[in-house]
Amino acid sequence: MKSYIAAIDLGTTKVVSLVGEKTESGYKIVAFKETPSKGIMRGEVVNIQDVLNSLIPTLQEIKSENDIEIKEVYVGIAGQNIRCTDEGCKRNRQRPDVLITESEVQEMQMEMYKTRVNAGERILHVIPQSYNIDDHIGMKEARGMAGSQIEGNYKLFIGRTNSAEHSKSVIARADLKLKELVLEPVASALAVLNEEEMEMGVAMVDIGGGTTDLLVIEDNIIRHTAVIPFGGNSITEDIKQGCGVSSRNAEQMKIQYGSCVSEYAPENRTVIIPGIGGRESREISFKVIASIIEARMAEIVEAVQYEIDRSGYLDKLNGGIVVTGGGAQLANLCQFVKYKTGYDTRIASPNINITFDSCEGVNKPSSSTAVGLVLYGYECEKFMQEENQKTEKNTIGGTLFDQEDLEKVEITATASTEEKRIKKERVAGKTMFNGFREQMRSFFDTGDNEA
Repeated sequence: MKSYIAAIDLGTTKVVSLVGEKTESGYKIVAFKETPSKGIMRGEVVNIQDVLNSLIPTLQEIKSENDIEIKEVYVGIAGQNIRCTDEGCKRNRQRPDVLITESEVQEMQMEMYKTRVNAGERILHVIPQSYNIDDHIGMKEARGMAGSQIEGNYKLFIGRTNSAEHSKSVIARADLKLKELVLEPVASALAVLNEEEMEMGVAMVDIGGGTTDLLVIEDNIIRHTAVIPFGGNSITEDIKQGCGVSSRNAEQMKIQYGSCVSEYAPENRTVIIPGIGGRESREISFKVIASIIEARMAEIVEAVQYEIDRSGYLDKLNGGIVVTGGGAQLANLCQFVKYKTGYDTRIASPNINITFDSCEGVNKPSSSTAVGLVLYGYECEKFMQEENQKTEKNTIGGTLFDQEDLEKVEITATASTEEKRIKKERVAGKTMFNGFREQMRSFFDTGDNEA
């Protein structure tokens, strides 16, 4: 029996339902349905029924065309209110000669989930950045070291409680089981970034319909994330207002005739806009369209630059910028971003060990989040199977474990919800998801996010 992983991307402009399958050579997308979305604004569900009206037909089509019934799903979460902040935790140790253990490090990380946040917010995740043990500053790993004081530096990802609850409600009302909510830029990164980029330092920019997501990764660690409240819809609205056309015509003009660089637009070419209600048609030059797009894209890129600077990694992104998402398909965008930022830039579609079978339209930048959710799901499933097998062997077979493995088994047997979440991150298995991918094996806790 084939094992499938299903994912749903609830985007501002589209709802995507996707089913993947593990193969010997990697991953294969076996079912893909995309439809315009309603009820979602800037990445957040605002009208649950409208979202259901968009989502349910895609699930029914997958069932009828592929004979696959989706029951459990991984779902992306984003929205303009997701933010991150730096926090620290310091402990004095009574016995400096005793080596720092895995459980000691985890206890410190658990404390960070109790950090105060604003009303209506919750801490989505805590990511260790570095550790200071006595005079040893900026260590990536504290376990196994000795010292009288340990200080952990963490990145806290914070989001609105209502945003997550509304997404959960959509999935529950669609008669689906929610496996996990996954931060959308993290999912996109899994689908488009390679190991060298994540080690050298890279900024991934996902230009969606309602928002632009930024993720900064360096030395295989997430260093910063930000959500910029402008995306492809902002450009469409600018064209609509600037040219006095309908939303449908503005979107068509953007896709077919638009460019991010007005200098490249031909001087003598125009698009004819039919008149409304018997009025005369009008001509709008390619130059005008490009100048409108360029102005908005300049604003988005400036915001990206500001967030990169705020991350503290402005001079450490040797892997440059990787742009994905539906907005990445604008003409001349790569040259524009490179010129504005000075970073080497590439446009990315999902390409990490993925084949697409007969699914048309998946191998494009706008599908990065949905494909990344499938990749994330498979690695989480594999990890949990490995951990369950280890626990079963220790319980039934009496297999001998070294001290590290015994810690893992003990945590699995007795951990609370938060401990399990952290345990899965800290002891992620040795699979293709090394470095950054290991870190993100359980970005959100399964049990905590079930509907």
